[in-house]
Amino acid sequence: MTTPKQNPMAWKYCGDQIKRWREQAGVTREQLSTAASYDYESVRSMEAGRRKPSLQLLTVADELCNARGMLLGAVDYLKPEKFPSYSQGFTDAEVEAIAIHSYDALLIPGLLQTEEYARELISHSYPPLDDETIEARVASRIQRQEKLRRSPTVMFGFVIYEAAFRALVGNAGVMKRQLEHLLNIGKLRNVTIQVLPADRVAYVALEGPMVLLETPEHEQLAYIEGQYAGVLHADIEKVSVLVQRHGMIRSQALSIEESESFIRALAEEL
Repeated sequence: MTTPKQNPMAWKYCGDQIKRWREQAGVTREQLSTAASYDYESVRSMEAGRRKPSLQLLTVADELCNARGMLLGAVDYLKPEKFPSYSQGFTDAEVEAIAIHSYDALLIPGLLQTEEYARELISHSYPPLDDETIEARVASRIQRQEKLRRSPTVMFGFVIYEAAFRALVGNAGVMKRQLEHLLNIGKLRNVTIQVLPADRVAYVALEGPMVLLETPEHEQLAYIEGQYAGVLHADIEKVSVLVQRHGMIRSQALSIEESESFIRALAEEL
């Protein structure tokens, strides 16, 4: 399985450091390859930053070149990104937000996903991710959900288009447990979950998802995300437009009680 580059600059810098320490110590690439149990081309690729330098290579190079931990210090910088780089600004803002209102069109929002639902989505990313990155991103997504029960209380409002409930992620068992999870989360006093049914959808809802956030300073932010890009807006006019659109979408959604009945009925069908 091929793995897309996740942090190429860190790989290049680390690889260059391995090469510099090796040359300074008078160690040939062949010697390092043999000591680390890698073929010559693999070490060459890691030194060039085309391939992520492995812990095994760093450990052997550190000892062989008498780097005294200087090369091993790179390990933390080579860990996979917990979130796609384009969403970093949003995830940082989400941590601090005191109120979050979102609309999702095709998938259950990350804050409401079960671990198996999240794993199914992340493990089928394309281009494919390596196992280490998959585990890091699943764990980070589940960790984000601690905010739902955090004190002081954060207010959450979720509006989810009907298509997200009917899209089969994994299998019927995965979806049934996901729907049951929504019913449980919906019991929290700081969380509302509403379904936007297909037969009364506001056309603006077909243009994609959005998240509205309120900061501790009561600044309003808005986040929109596409296939491979995300934008966090702080501009008052742009945020205002998205707030109005979200309001229109929410006005067309089922009530909280109607939404609970809708989700329960779907779960019972599975």
